[in-house]
Amino acid sequence: MDTPEFFWLAAIAAAFFVGGSKGGLPMIALLSVPTMSLVMPPMQGAALLLPVYLVSDVYGIWIYRHAYSKRNLAILIPAGALGVLAGYLLAGQIDEDAVRIVIGVVGLTFLAMRMWTRFSGTSKPKPADVPRGIFWGTISGFTSFVSHAGGPAFQLYALPQQLPKLTFAGTSTILFAAINLIKVPPYLALGLMEVRDLQTVALLSPVAILGAWVGYRITRILPERVFFLIVELALFAISVNLIRAGVMGL
Repeated sequence: MDTPEFFWLAAIAAAFFVGGSKGGLPMIALLSVPTMSLVMPPMQGAALLLPVYLVSDVYGIWIYRHAYSKRNLAILIPAGALGVLAGYLLAGQIDEDAVRIVIGVVGLTFLAMRMWTRFSGTSKPKPADVPRGIFWGTISGFTSFVSHAGGPAFQLYALPQQLPKLTFAGTSTILFAAINLIKVPPYLALGLMEVRDLQTVALLSPVAILGAWVGYRITRILPERVFFLIVELALFAISVNLIRAGVMGL
């Protein structure tokens, strides 16, 4: 199935997932690199999609320019930069499969704890705090550098805060817009981004913007409880898939 038609089918789907994540559905961003991995190596696919992320980031920031948590961004963006730096310094030594397994296990553990507190009636919002923010922000930047998979770490940090859905979505969108911009110099230094890819990016960018618009409309329409239920279900599915992919890779 390694044909130009199959490549463009995978690329269009991945670009739509990228845009949808910027519109307020951060969970579907994790589908982008796995989709591109069907037609090229994962890191190459991640590099090809980075400019598409940057284009859709502009639209996403405009959408959520009034809905985000300043305190969370003040903590998470510097931490995310540390994670990107770690990813760059460890490039070539990173066991991506081990990273996938660890993130998947942590995600499932978090969901189990969240279900326990919910049914025991002890679930209370946890405010943004620096220690957890630095830890999860760094993990988010690192996994985003490796395969644009920073979403689960962000969700593990942000979900306990029980933020309003648009604030949650806006904070995620702006955070990863900043992280994506920070990733550009190390990606260039590693030779992962090439000028010849810009034509492909130009063709995929309108698809990403359409995805952002669709994602935003869905986010606005969904009731808040349904929105976060979908986020949790997506985190469960993604965590299981990360463990599966990691175990098969090892």
